[in-house]
Order: sequence, then C-alpha cells, then structure tokens
Amino acid sequence: MTSTQQPGPRPADATRLRELGMSLGFAGALRAAVTLGVPDALGDKPSTAEELAPQTGAHAPTLERLLRALTSHGVFEETEERRFAHTELSRLLREDSPAGMRFIVLWATAPWTWQAWPKLADAVRSGERVFDSLYGKEFFAHLAEDDPEAKATFDGAMTQSSRITSAPVADALDLTGIRTVVDIGGGQGHLLRTLLERHPHLHGTLFDLPGVVAGALPELREGPLAERADVIGGDCRETVPPGKDLYLCKNVLEWDDDSSLAALRAMVANARPGARVTLVQNLVEDSSELKVTTTMDLFLLLNVGGKKHTAAGLAELFSRAGLAYTGHAPVPGTSLHLVNGTVEGPQ
Repeated sequence: MTSTQQPGPRPADATRLRELGMSLGFAGALRAAVTLGVPDALGDKPSTAEELAPQTGAHAPTLERLLRALTSHGVFEETEERRFAHTELSRLLREDSPAGMRFIVLWATAPWTWQAWPKLADAVRSGERVFDSLYGKEFFAHLAEDDPEAKATFDGAMTQSSRITSAPVADALDLTGIRTVVDIGGGQGHLLRTLLERHPHLHGTLFDLPGVVAGALPELREGPLAERADVIGGDCRETVPPGKDLYLCKNVLEWDDDSSLAALRAMVANARPGARVTLVQNLVEDSSELKVTTTMDLFLLLNVGGKKHTAAGLAELFSRAGLAYTGHAPVPGTSLHLVNGTVEGPQ
C-alpha cells in the first residue's frame, strides 16, 4: 500500500520561514537597544547586563535577554561569564561612530512603520500609498506638522546616509567640463561640500525645501567654500535653479512617477541644452543589497507611493521629460549607481 502522506518541510526551510515571519521582532530588538543607549553604554571591555543596566535604565535580567537576542544576529558578542562585547555591527550604532547607522536604524523602525507594514496587502492591491489613510495627511506634511521626533529621526538618517556615501559618489562623478552644479534635494549639503573641497574650480548650489536648507552646513554659508556656494530653498517639482552645467539628485526621485517626472521636467525647463542630469540611485536589478533595496521599494510604496527604480524605468522617465538617457554606472564601494542623461536640444 502506497502512502500519500506528503513529506514535512526540511528543518532548515521551516527555520528560515520562522525567522522571516518574526523579523519584525528582530527589528524591534534592534530599535530597543538603540533607544536604551546600550551600544553607547558598552565600552571597550565586555560587560554584564547588571553592569549596563544602571546606565541604560533597564531591568538587568530582561536586558540580558535583549542582548542575547541581538547576539544571535551578530550585533553583540557573548563572551565568558555572561558578558557581552561589541562587534563591528554594534559599534556602528554608537553615537560617536564616524560612519554610524544609529539614525538609519531608528528611521527604518520608526513608530509609523509598525502601523503601515500591516497595510502592505492593501497597497499591493491598489498600487497606492497607505500613509494618508492612517494619519490623515501626506507623509512629509505629517512629519513637519505633527511628529517632530520622527522628522528629527528622518533628518538624522539622511545626514548619516550622506556622510557614508558622499566621498564614494564624489570619486565616481565625472566633472569634465562642469563648472556649475546644483545638488537638488541635497539636505544639509554633505555631498556638495565634498565636491567643492575636491574641485576648486567648481561653483555649487544647494537646493532643497526651505525648512531643510535652513540647516545647511556652516561651511556652505561662511568661509572659503561659501564664496563658491549658494543655498536656495524651493520645491524641485516646481522649479530648480536655472542655467547650471550639472543637475545632481541623490536618492531624491523615489516618489510616484508623476512627481519624479515633474522634477525632471523642471530641470529640462531650466537647464541649457546639453546640460547634464545625474541621478544617484539604487537600481533594483543591479543592487549589491538586494534585500534592502527591494524592502525599501515597498517601504516607499507605503509612505509616499514611491518606488526604487530599474534602469529601464528611469530611461523611460528621462525620455518622457525630454532628456537623453546616456547610461548608468556603479558607484564603487556602495550599492548606488550614477544614472546619466543630457538635456536635448542644439548645443
């Protein structure tokens, strides 16, 4: 008699699915450690939870459970006698880390995300963002008007990301023939500062929303670099500074296609024929961090109805905006690409 019973799942497969299903808990543990200041409290020598508890305001036995959970992911290391030590991952969560990830982690686990992720099926059905239905207004208006803590976390995450990638992007950019550049959506101006420091012939403009450029780096407002820098507030979906040689956008055009197209058309309308447009973006099909990129793609869908792009998708947007797509190239040492185009018309 032949049995029709189906074989059970392989243990490794079942374990992997359990891990994926509980990944929200892993994110929560990481957020808790950063919120409590555990990476900052832990010094160069291994410490017990009892030793760390007074510095973090935590219940020692429960803190040990949190540390052990994160140790399973390599965030901390457990040594002898229930002592915990730093790893390369946990050091990146310290406030004094020069290439820190603290705000990036806090942003990825921000309180609003715990409300939005369960609505992902709704977003997939409709193709529309869910943030407005949860909070009564669009994402950036909510941050600015109702949630200053989330806004500060977002600003901190963008600053940390820019610090990490500004030098590699500056290394990869070809500035042959470029004398003027505008960094659209450039935040505080870390990338622009790097470009001006490396290229004494260059004149740069930092362009972002007025409330953002109000916090521009001091070097762009006073001192030697300020003589070659302008700081201008505005919305790139409406207009951009005219007549520049290079329009640079780093991780900006990740809204819905209509908004991204509006920004590209604003560049075309204000640029001279032959001017260059370079987007600094993650590309879905060629990402060295595919799990991060594809998850961020869905993250953008939830909050702004946006997306991570493919090269073909960006080439299509370029064409619709009146830009000639000239190709893309990776930024070494990062998951980013330079996506290039020129404004069509007589030279």
